[in-house]
Amino acid sequence: MKRLAAALLAFAAIFQIISAENKGFERWNSDKYSMFIHFGLYSHLGGVWDGEPVRRGYSEQIQSFAGIFSDWYARTAYDFEPVSFNADSIAVLAKEAGMRSIVFTSKHHDGFCMYDTETTSYNSMDMLGRGRDFVRELSEACSRHGLNFGLYFSLIDWNFPHAYPISSHNADFVTPEHHEFSKSQVKELLTGYGPISELWFDMGSLEPWQSQELYDLVKSLQPDCMVSGRLGNDVYDFAVMADNKLPQTALHAPWQSAASMFPETWSYRSWQERGEVVDKVAEKLRTLIDVVSRGGNYLLNIGPAADGSVVPFEKEVLLHIGKWLEENGEAIYGTSASPYREEYEWGKITMKGERLYLLLTGTCPADGHIILSMNGRLRESRGAKAYLYRGKCHVQVTPDMYCDPTDVHVVELVFDSPVEVLAGYAPLSQNETLSWANSQPEYSYSCFDYYSNYRSTVSYAWTVDVHKPADEIELIYTPDEEGRNILLEVDGADIPLTLTATDSIQLSSAPQLHGFGYQRIRGGVFDGPASWDGISAASFEPSDSLIERPVMPFSNHLMMASVQVPASGMYVLDVTAGNGMEVVVNRRTQAKHLNPYRTVCRAEKLLVDLSEGENRIMVRGYNRFENALSLGMAASEDQTVLSMRVKLPAALRKGHRNIKVSAADSVSTHADCRLHNLRIRLDR
Repeated sequence: MKRLAAALLAFAAIFQIISAENKGFERWNSDKYSMFIHFGLYSHLGGVWDGEPVRRGYSEQIQSFAGIFSDWYARTAYDFEPVSFNADSIAVLAKEAGMRSIVFTSKHHDGFCMYDTETTSYNSMDMLGRGRDFVRELSEACSRHGLNFGLYFSLIDWNFPHAYPISSHNADFVTPEHHEFSKSQVKELLTGYGPISELWFDMGSLEPWQSQELYDLVKSLQPDCMVSGRLGNDVYDFAVMADNKLPQTALHAPWQSAASMFPETWSYRSWQERGEVVDKVAEKLRTLIDVVSRGGNYLLNIGPAADGSVVPFEKEVLLHIGKWLEENGEAIYGTSASPYREEYEWGKITMKGERLYLLLTGTCPADGHIILSMNGRLRESRGAKAYLYRGKCHVQVTPDMYCDPTDVHVVELVFDSPVEVLAGYAPLSQNETLSWANSQPEYSYSCFDYYSNYRSTVSYAWTVDVHKPADEIELIYTPDEEGRNILLEVDGADIPLTLTATDSIQLSSAPQLHGFGYQRIRGGVFDGPASWDGISAASFEPSDSLIERPVMPFSNHLMMASVQVPASGMYVLDVTAGNGMEVVVNRRTQAKHLNPYRTVCRAEKLLVDLSEGENRIMVRGYNRFENALSLGMAASEDQTVLSMRVKLPAALRKGHRNIKVSAADSVSTHADCRLHNLRIRLDR
């Protein structure tokens, strides 16, 4: 079986493990499309304070962005009368929209609880003129209408006295008192409202033990409840992307994309410019398809108005998408990610067993032909003519299939057996050194908090064209990897190894680094672009090779240098960073990871492959919590790497052979494997 097919099987195996540990996973994973509801005390204000629109920030955070005193904000609860909030109507709308579950804001950052709680009088039952428990109303409505019910829960609280300080980034530490308060509220929610399909934690920066304690509490009360990645510290059942974002590729972890109807806000904003329904339908339908084709779940938000009614514009958008799903839901529900790594201009792909679904969201090919490489026997096609010829499936499409932006055309291909994808690239030569640069990496998603998350590399895989039988593999690495436990997979056989050098290799003389520059880059999120092609060298200020300066938390910094080498080959650098680090070598990201909790300064080896002459290297330093930044790079004084020879259990025969390496000592299945320095050579 080809490498991509093997990767898909590994992907499925991971999901099976998760499913065995959590029976709720299968239900959650098959839903694919759910309703998010942001409704709370902030909805009463509708994005307006003191008669003026508050244009800064999301409207559900108006208390913070408008600088409202806590007692003034709390007083608005006595005027909050959401008489038109009807849980049954909302549940019916969700079903008609094709959504399989509802996730409701039980408590947002303002700390106002939308349910009857014993932990505080700051809740909808005690403070509204007509006391109401909105969580109970929705829970019972979902039960009546056959929907799963999940809850959003903020891990920061602007009303709780022991939850200070309150910062603009909403990622403050959680005090011991606040942690106990959160546990009490989570216990209420998981014991008083029936089955909860998912608990959507948000914001705050928990210590690892706090994340684990909350996770364990959830599982002790409701084992089938899925926990979101924003609980932090890689303790989760499903990862959550940044707001309104998607990962670059499919992930080897369950994930969800949460999307607001408008990027400016999640809750109701009375002065929001909404545009045309047809445009919003086209946008959100295509995003739903994009998410599902990459293996994710889509959580689309509505923000009911001050009186609790659903905004007509948002209702109309949902109903249009629901009508499309009524006819094409088979291409969405219960499907898995596209088995192809390529992105296509003509559209997206989902898969279910022996079926492929082609969703025509893009532009029609000039010649009207879609061609996919695969093994199998085509039984039938629906929606377009298709045929197999020499390992390729040819699908004929026409421009009229793209004419309606609100009605994406679907082509269903049915095969005699599950699809086996043929790699669209040439295998590597046996003489090539295997490295991160020529691998097919597999990704998970590491979530430390809202800002500190990124697509992590959990393994590297290669397909090698073996022309001479080989019974030995050589591993090359830096002293930093000595003693690491890894898993080497060769043609499906697992070989657990502890990296223990049997030899050393002296590389060329140390490279010359010069032209150091520094700049801070905008934004506080670690998960950003994989390269900085648009950054001009002129934007860097001259700097030393090591920078130590005071900085603000949640900030990103760049150091750039030119590297001169006399000959192409491997070289060793020393890279210094704090909470997180990313290294880009000649415009390609080689290494990216967060460091252990509260790491202030950490130096590590980087084995780079440089070309003769001038090379460009950039190091990104990420500061999560600290008040100072350490960022630097230099040529290692000792240009020595280690070598370990491994005798294979069975010789690699001629033909295309699969090799894969992953970490066996990571603290989490989502943590980066940090094997970017590893090189592999086959016996020749």
